[in-house]
Amino acid sequence: MFKVGITGGIGTGKSTVCRIFSILGIPVYDADSRAKWLTENDSSIREGLLTTFGSTIFNGAVLNRPYLASVAFVDEEKTAALNAIIHPAVGRDFNDWVQAQSNVPYVIKEAALFYEAGTAKEMNEMIVVTSPTALRIERVLRRDTHRNEKQIRDIMNRQLPDAEKVQLANHIIFNDEEQLLVPQILRLHEHFLLQALS
Repeated sequence: MFKVGITGGIGTGKSTVCRIFSILGIPVYDADSRAKWLTENDSSIREGLLTTFGSTIFNGAVLNRPYLASVAFVDEEKTAALNAIIHPAVGRDFNDWVQAQSNVPYVIKEAALFYEAGTAKEMNEMIVVTSPTALRIERVLRRDTHRNEKQIRDIMNRQLPDAEKVQLANHIIFNDEEQLLVPQILRLHEHFLLQALS
């Protein structure tokens, strides 16, 4: 199966890009959504979080996301510990998902931390979605009402800068509200169809 990774920092619009690929009939694995589901349903993740972050990390069976964000994204060691708990489980889940896909030319995996997790090498090609910082912050504040600007900047500071991701990627999508998004995606879709069928 030909695998395409889509990444970009928080608020760049990865999910919007993936929705358009999905409309084109391409299956999209949303690593962040699956990580959230696995966090509350996978016993090994639950145990790892409890051991690393303490009992406050859960309200009963539900993950205390605001608390997790407040402790995991302000300290490099804690961010690394969180990633070490979540990423292997998501990787296994993605591989199972790929095996279940059929009659499609390629699949997409959307993840914020491809390069940070070292999983970009598992993809055939990588796309980075990029946007100006101010626009990213504005989008996240609108979307995540539980976050403030400082928390968003803390998350950004724990992610590889867009400029570095752009250097590592095969393709760039500019989601800056100045360049049209759909034509960029259609060009890439045609490219991936050719790659997958060649």
